[in-house]
Amino acid sequence: MIEILSPTALPRARETGRVVADILQAVRVRTTVGTNLLEIDRWAWDLILAAGAESCYVDYAPSFGSGPFGHWICTSVNDAVLHGRPHNYALVDGDLLTLDLAVAKAGVVADSAISFVVGDARPAESLALIDATERALRAGIAAAGPGARIGDLSHAIGSVLSSAGYSINTEFGGHGVGSTMHQDPHVSNTGRPGRGYRLRPGLLLALEPWVMADTDRLVTDADGWTLRSATGCRTAHSEHTIAITDDGAEILTVPGGSAV
Repeated sequence: MIEILSPTALPRARETGRVVADILQAVRVRTTVGTNLLEIDRWAWDLILAAGAESCYVDYAPSFGSGPFGHWICTSVNDAVLHGRPHNYALVDGDLLTLDLAVAKAGVVADSAISFVVGDARPAESLALIDATERALRAGIAAAGPGARIGDLSHAIGSVLSSAGYSINTEFGGHGVGSTMHQDPHVSNTGRPGRGYRLRPGLLLALEPWVMADTDRLVTDADGWTLRSATGCRTAHSEHTIAITDDGAEILTVPGGSAV
């Protein structure tokens, strides 16, 4: 299903986007060396409820998962890149942590992810991974607008990731959002320009470049959810929800509604 929101729904989409972005930033600020992933999950729970929003994850049970996810936020550490299920682990200096959050409020979903290094260490490989995904995300957003095709966005994202020296997995990528979290169209992190669905005002897309340092192959953790690099290498993931407007693309998942 591809859902097109009416112009009157855009203010509600902006509100949900701000909630997601504000929660991610609040959790990031609180996260230090020694923080347990289960603490992060509890913080997310409290913040979602305080915002009057609903989690998209707790009862989420797609075909690729193992039963309901059962947590409020995805916490992926080091070699984990997607769907990281919070567990009893205390972060150490230099860990690369990805937080991925989707919530619904007023009938509209927003989805975003950030990757950052915990503590004072600054491993060059980790910073390069994060930088590549953030630049690829900006490129994908810049390619979006009414009349553009999904392949244009995929090509823009993939060109940045490939130029940075990373191979690209196409099993998981961006997607449409609206009244539910995962909708068509799928937005691969590489593709051919001029191909695929033509973007229309009112379409919401979650763009999410992610890479692994030396592989494009994933393995699933014993928890049935967490996806890790097959080689144990480090990973990074960046994501924004955008709205296609008459004039281009608006980033919804920005703290306080400010521009980036």
